Amino acid sequence: MSDYEERLQAFVGRELAALRPAQDPVNLPMIRHWVEAMGDTNPVYLDAAAARATGRDGVVAPASMVQAWTMRGYAATVSPDRSGGPADELLALLAEGGYTSVVATDSELEFHRELVPGDHVSVREVVEAISAEKKTALGAGRFVTTVRTYHDQHGEPVAAQRWRTLRFRPAEREGT
Repeated sequence: MSDYEERLQAFVGRELAALRPAQDPVNLPMIRHWVEAMGDTNPVYLDAAAARATGRDGVVAPASMVQAWTMRGYAATVSPDRSGGPADELLALLAEGGYTSVVATDSELEFHRELVPGDHVSVREVVEAISAEKKTALGAGRFVTTVRTYHDQHGEPVAAQRWRTLRFRPAEREGT
């Protein structure tokens, strides 16, 4: 195994993002914005009586919102005092190998329980796998798989997301 490969594989099992709490708790106004934008008319998201009629204690958030609760706002993404961490180290190492482009390939979600208004969600991300170099139509690349585990305010897991991206060297175009 080359030195480069060893350095890459050393990220497997490593935490990319320590437990990071959402800025806001799960809340009805954001659920409303989400379901209106998505055109989701399931009444259990906005109507407590309808939710109770299905055996729930009250309204629930759409499962597909789990990632949205922990996404940083715009200001946090452009903050000049944003410090580099393991995720930036991995991206720099991939860039060192020429893998400067990215495309998301798939995401698998597993839900343990529904989120309800008042829940405080946190997320932690760990590298699960980094593939050997593969030849793809986009160029030579490596599939990087991470697992994000979402927790509630009691530290209990509520969902897990396996997230796979292809980090690749763009294929040279003819005539360029």
